[in-house]
Amino acid sequence: MKGLRRRAQVIPTLLAAIALLGSLFACTGESATPGDVPVQIMDSAGVRTVTYDGTPAITAPFHLGAEPRYRHGANPGDYTFQLVNVGRLFPDGGAVVADRENSELVVLGPDGKTHEVLARQGEGPGELIYPYSMFVLGQDSVLVPDNRLSRLTLFVRDSVARIASLPRAAHLGVAGIGSSGELMLKNRYPAVYRTVEEEVWLPGHMTLFDTETGALDTVASYDNWPGNPPGLPANPIRTLGEVTVAAGQFVYTRSDRPEVTWRLPDGTVTQIMRWRAERTLLTEELLEPVEAYDRMMGRINYQVSDARLEELVQEGMSWYRAMLGRPLPLFGIPFADAVGNIWLPSYRMTYPEEGSPYTVISPDGEWLGQVETPPRFRILDVAGGLVLGVLRDEMDVESVVVFEVVGWTFGLNPDTQVPRSGSM
Repeated sequence: MKGLRRRAQVIPTLLAAIALLGSLFACTGESATPGDVPVQIMDSAGVRTVTYDGTPAITAPFHLGAEPRYRHGANPGDYTFQLVNVGRLFPDGGAVVADRENSELVVLGPDGKTHEVLARQGEGPGELIYPYSMFVLGQDSVLVPDNRLSRLTLFVRDSVARIASLPRAAHLGVAGIGSSGELMLKNRYPAVYRTVEEEVWLPGHMTLFDTETGALDTVASYDNWPGNPPGLPANPIRTLGEVTVAAGQFVYTRSDRPEVTWRLPDGTVTQIMRWRAERTLLTEELLEPVEAYDRMMGRINYQVSDARLEELVQEGMSWYRAMLGRPLPLFGIPFADAVGNIWLPSYRMTYPEEGSPYTVISPDGEWLGQVETPPRFRILDVAGGLVLGVLRDEMDVESVVVFEVVGWTFGLNPDTQVPRSGSM
């Protein structure tokens, strides 16, 4: 136990060394707001409120380059990706990505031509089972939480520098790093599954974790998962409450509300940004790609006759058709970039992570506009004027791709980037 404690104590020291980076973006001044709708900015009792009287129809002042800076996974000798679930850019333009299907951590060179497997599947030191997020602390230095192993591993270059224990509460995941080096946790999925009245939401929790003492401190709760009325099938089109971490603050959204809320690590609300939005209703036309997707996946996953496959597909589609006429979520799962901007993907019923166009909101609640990405592309990270993502080809084979961002003016100095949370 003493040896484990000594190893755990090193992590806060490493995190504290980068804490000042987060403070660079913790406070922002007032700025002119572009767009075509009125905006009102108020400050009351220490909470800044930004309210748009509508949804600004503007394009962001930056966009992806026409051609990738590099692409890895489609050329002879490249790593063969199965299912990339999280990735981060290094300051030199290289990347580290986790392949959930292979349970491996892969590092790509700054030109994308070389790769190295940093960690393989297993339970020993330097091995992984399910990395669900990661944090780049500097060039060749990455901190990786593993939910299945309940531990945090710091990799420096090609070796393990430190290991610390994580809470064994399986539903909690590391969302980010606080200004004092504490880990900021969130619910990765509902802690309790049960049927309740439809208007009742199951709670999630924003929690701080001290790696030195093992102390957990819940600082706020939030609407995490909507209830399901007793006696009815589960709603396949769920709105969700999500938490990410941007520049050392918790950022909360609920996908049926046009609202973003920022909280300090102690749970104090510092800013709320709202806009007016019209909900899209579910139609038969919107279900066409869903049915095609279910049929394709059924052929892959089930060894059944065509007639039986069609029965399974229609059974699943009946759940969707029961929702016809009901509103869809306003956006997909948000994420934060290296300087604290919040990216809201458009909602997709199939391949939901491929959420183009993305709406980008600045740390001070300014609606920066929308960014288009290529078809079949999902973003993993945005930092230093680059976008890291995954591109699916016509055969659904994945490649890791990096684009330059034309017109990007945020955080071009790598030293001003802050640790970001990963995806699920």
